[in-house]
Amino acid sequence: MCLILFGFHRHPRYPLIVAANRDEFHDRPTTSMHWWPDREILAGRDERSGGTWMAITPRGEVAAVTNVREPGQTSGTRSRGELPLAALRQTNTELAAYCDDQAEQYEGYNLVKLSGREGWYYSNRDPQPGRRVFRGSYGVSNHLLQSPWPKLVRQRQRLDQMLAHRADHFTTGQLHDALIDQLRDSEPAPDHLLPDTGVGIQFERFLSPPFIVGPTYGTRATTVVTVDDQGHCCVTEQAWQPGGEPATRNSFNWQTPLSL
Repeated sequence: MCLILFGFHRHPRYPLIVAANRDEFHDRPTTSMHWWPDREILAGRDERSGGTWMAITPRGEVAAVTNVREPGQTSGTRSRGELPLAALRQTNTELAAYCDDQAEQYEGYNLVKLSGREGWYYSNRDPQPGRRVFRGSYGVSNHLLQSPWPKLVRQRQRLDQMLAHRADHFTTGQLHDALIDQLRDSEPAPDHLLPDTGVGIQFERFLSPPFIVGPTYGTRATTVVTVDDQGHCCVTEQAWQPGGEPATRNSFNWQTPLSL
């Protein structure tokens, strides 16, 4: 997953809003979002490593991971897809200790753990890893939280505008549709705003849109999660084919057992 936006207590009706694009090679075997039979999580599954990019519990807790783009770095010995699973079975204190202890076992990553009550972020490339997230709008791509990459800045601003001017007029389903449409933004960033991550200008251009379109690599899924002020959790996953064409869409709705 290469772009995660989230609003934490930015709208009175929705304590938590998460909208994310997962970018991956189209031939990487993947199972779409489903309730896992061996543990209480809703998540897609990377069939190569057995992990996931985003997972949600029945309590409305969300954990998601992105890679840090750092070509030439030594490969980690463990899959970063383990991290959302680890995040949802541990307290934040336990998770921080685990991440500190295992930091060198993984390639660079960003991990967010969110609910309607609290938010937490960790990166093993952050000089001061492990921090609480307070009220606001946030974004993380393939660098650190709130790094001003063009696609992150553009999408975070659009999320703020939607929450300020339009969200009150939407049903939850309409809000999910609007966020999926928003994240289907394939406009490249201008060259002078591109980061230099060591992959060359052509690849920087290709990776610069929020929604990446390509025959072999691109955005595979857009996922939206909302938890409202009554504790209702709604999840929509829109899958995408090579070339950016829509595939299946799955929706899940339930009442969380915890009041907010």
